Amino acid sequence: MTRVVYSIVEHDGGWAYKLADVFSETFPTRDMAIAAATAAAAEQQVGGDDEEISFQDDKGLWHYEHAEGGDRPEAIVDDR
Repeated sequence: MTRVVYSIVEHDGGWAYKLADVFSETFPTRDMAIAAATAAAAEQQVGGDDEEISFQDDKGLWHYEHAEGGDRPEAIVDDR
């Protein structure tokens, strides 16, 4: 199973959560950033319906795949 980690970091004069190189909006307190990251992590784990998806890669080629709605990552918040 894939693991997704939301990290709590100081950002832009406040606090944010970060996933890889992407920051959330800035929150005035660390506790608010933790609460928002916890909500985002919970939503990340909600399954859905199976879907047929299509996407274009960086070479302009189209790909078609079947995505299972229950195939969700484990999402955690690292607030150290």
